[in-house]
Amino acid sequence: MSQQNKDVIRKLVDGVWIHRDLNVFDATFSDAFVDRTPRPGMDPGKAAFRQMVIGMQAAFSEDHTSLDDMVAEGDKVAWRWTYRGKNTGPLMGMPPTGKTVTFCGFTIDRIVNGQIVERWHQMDVAGMMAQLQS
Repeated sequence: MSQQNKDVIRKLVDGVWIHRDLNVFDATFSDAFVDRTPRPGMDPGKAAFRQMVIGMQAAFSEDHTSLDDMVAEGDKVAWRWTYRGKNTGPLMGMPPTGKTVTFCGFTIDRIVNGQIVERWHQMDVAGMMAQLQS
């Protein structure tokens, strides 16, 4: 089971974050998905999380996500990632800067029947913003 769950994460990173295929997002996340660490004021459901992904993809181009580490046990997969992208679109109300940023994050996903049903995640938003404002 752990290997199958790791494959779900690999499919997610490749499909959504590298190839920008939202069909993979829809297939990978359960309709019952709950984000346990949503941004302030953000709904914890699948639709709101999908909108956040769309917003990131609109804000950054020439981007790439690397899957740096991954550990799976039971129904959970913990994974560390690095994102690199050029800010060519608006982000959180700020105009594009044209700057390239690199930031890291850590995610724990709970997977049931091949779909992500819960997520806990942290990303270096402060580091990203510092790079955009420097």
